[in-house]
Amino acid sequence: MAGPPSARRGKKQSSGLGLIRDGAFAAKEGRIVWTGPTDRAGKEVSLASGAVELDAESRVVTPGFVDSHTHPVFFGTRQIEFAMRAEGADYEEIARAGGGILNSVARTREASPDELESNLLRHLWTMLRYGTTTLEAKSGYGLDADTEIRSLEVLSRVASTSAMTIVPTFMGAHEVPEEYRHEGGSDAYLGFLLSDVLPVIAERNLARFVDIFCEEGVFTVEESRRYLNAAMEAGFGVRLHADEFHDTGGALLAAELGAASADHLLSISEEGIRALAGSVTVATLLPGTAFFLAKPWPPARRLIDAGAAVALATDFNPGSCFCESMPFMVNLAVCQLGMTVEEALVSATANGAAALEMGDSKGSLQEGRDADFIIWNLDDYRSIAYHLAVPDIEAVYTSALLAVSGQCRR
Repeated sequence: MAGPPSARRGKKQSSGLGLIRDGAFAAKEGRIVWTGPTDRAGKEVSLASGAVELDAESRVVTPGFVDSHTHPVFFGTRQIEFAMRAEGADYEEIARAGGGILNSVARTREASPDELESNLLRHLWTMLRYGTTTLEAKSGYGLDADTEIRSLEVLSRVASTSAMTIVPTFMGAHEVPEEYRHEGGSDAYLGFLLSDVLPVIAERNLARFVDIFCEEGVFTVEESRRYLNAAMEAGFGVRLHADEFHDTGGALLAAELGAASADHLLSISEEGIRALAGSVTVATLLPGTAFFLAKPWPPARRLIDAGAAVALATDFNPGSCFCESMPFMVNLAVCQLGMTVEEALVSATANGAAALEMGDSKGSLQEGRDADFIIWNLDDYRSIAYHLAVPDIEAVYTSALLAVSGQCRR
């Protein structure tokens, strides 16, 4: 995946693997310092005393996955709602009846920090086993000052000791909480977030990005614009849940603001596609959510062909995509979104890193990048997408060169 830190688009996304056959790389203190053919490694690399040499003969080695959209800080699951959908209820109908996000909010508010951390660690371990080495992690199941800050504190504590790289996002604007539906509505709630919550998060450096759910019945485009402009003035990067269930113009707003990413995009308009194609904003697609909710697939092919940069992520959350597996997202992208294997792999690594503004350190195996990588028990990279829902992962390493799964020959 060698290339610039910016997102790959067009032909650079479809031909961006930068495959090195019989290749090798060397790393020092978790950072890659050399790459090239194996037969040159002995001549150009000197190993320090005690260095570890990994032999991945006949195997595929890729960058670790970058999951650039997850909601992993919550407590309690929603399998009852899942069963209701199986019986014909729609996601939006369930939300109007008091389910959905507000269901998770009620349970997350009651959870202790230790309970939130334990649940988070369990899901992070699954992500790591399935090859995710970097992830964006949102708050958003508190919708009050105490729980939102507590959620970000848990993320910060876990990130400080995790083998994974965790990028925190404040998403207090995930929904309008019940107490504000009768006291000023969405506008008053956003005012509360800006006056009472965001300054604390900024002062304590608890989040790198701010996100908002720009959707009918949640936050309008104009509300989202005011809120995200204020977040940028406070020093945050911004991203949007955009055009998921309805074409609200969220993608247009993301392009206007130069947001790091516009996510979901199941209902994006042709105007929105053109706007993203002409902007720096990455179109982050979440095929697992469309699969889980039986919604139309996001228009990956139209976005790529128009020149937009596309990333893939899981949208792991308790309500609309209870799935931590990036390999499954690659499978879905190829089988259902019309993406080539190469486009899907670039989207799940280099472009995911670009969506987090981390393309200079994550998403590729090249000099100067972090040594986050997967050793696959495969001899052809195309098998990653071909072997449906069963990731043939032999070992996962992070930049600390910590093996977390399987064994590797010395």
